[in-house]
Amino acid sequence: MTATILITDIGELTTNLPGAPRATDAALVIEGARIAWIGSAGDAPAADTAISVGGAAVLPGWVDAHTHLVFAGDRSAEFEARMAGRPYAASGIAATVRATRGASEAELRANLRRLRGEALRQGTTFHETKTGYGLDVGAEAQAARLAAESADVVTFLGAHVVPEGIDPRAYLDLVTGPMLQAVLPWVQFIDVFCERGAFDVEQSREVLEAGRRAGLGLRVHGNQLGHGGGVALAVELGAASVDHCNALTSADIDALAASRTVATVLPACDVSTRQPFAPARALIDAGATVAIASNCNPGSSYTTSLPFCVATAVLQMGMTVEEAVWSATRGGALALGLSDSPDAVGMIAVGGRADLQVLAAPAASHLAYRPGVPLTAAVWRDGERVPLT
Repeated sequence: MTATILITDIGELTTNLPGAPRATDAALVIEGARIAWIGSAGDAPAADTAISVGGAAVLPGWVDAHTHLVFAGDRSAEFEARMAGRPYAASGIAATVRATRGASEAELRANLRRLRGEALRQGTTFHETKTGYGLDVGAEAQAARLAAESADVVTFLGAHVVPEGIDPRAYLDLVTGPMLQAVLPWVQFIDVFCERGAFDVEQSREVLEAGRRAGLGLRVHGNQLGHGGGVALAVELGAASVDHCNALTSADIDALAASRTVATVLPACDVSTRQPFAPARALIDAGATVAIASNCNPGSSYTTSLPFCVATAVLQMGMTVEEAVWSATRGGALALGLSDSPDAVGMIAVGGRADLQVLAAPAASHLAYRPGVPLTAAVWRDGERVPLT
């Protein structure tokens, strides 16, 4: 028999179930790796173990749909220069490529596990990560393999930038040929940095179409540093998401609203690069689906904290608490092309994965009401309680 756990005396339960309001005086039962029951605390069934959370808020685990966790080194000097007024540019990626290529596999694995553990202890129970700091066949294959040891979803980002000293045409042929074939055993998506200083629209199209032929889902880094064709390309090709979305025209917003492509906004990156925030309010008002992710990487967003991203989205981007929590949970799942079943990632649903977090607060609003305060009191992933120390 599988052991059952009753979590009861929930002051505010956010399930993300369509049409379901946040419940009060609620309870739920975990059986194995799944949610077995949800209801009022007074109607809760018996279970092998009962845990009272004393009126605390419970919500789904965060789904971080955009990270870059396989890397070595840091770029703190670049960050300091940026804070002193130097503008952010994609060219800084080359420094991380050099450090990553020079690191041992053990060092890369240890850093990835450190960051993954850091995120998990803050409530991130499901996460994506990318390659993109190797930029040759061997290093990209190694990054994909290491990422697959830790991440729930792995994205191939060989088309991050063109490495120093390589002809762009020759590099595109490498990305869409031998490099793509080398990473295929470990990846589910292909991505491209469609941006000035990286890849233009036609180069990006070539990368994405090669990935589609290989059976991968599509994702795009787009419209971060200025107006460009990344959003339009993502919508045209039916990409699962287009990420950054800082510089959008009204036509971009309308196109996203009329599509199934998720606009993934990256608040911590916008803060760190001093870019204008993505227009999350306009996207939501137009009917677009919005996700919030951390973009954890050593150059432009060195944080694993989705609570920080949620607070920033509320305080600086015009989102409500409910919208921000949904975008960092269910929105993230949709940005990864995940459906409602069988796992129901980013939701608390009967039959779904038992991925949830308990806050040291009576309501989810405290994530923004008390910004910067560590509020993660307990986390369950796949029905297993996560040690927080």
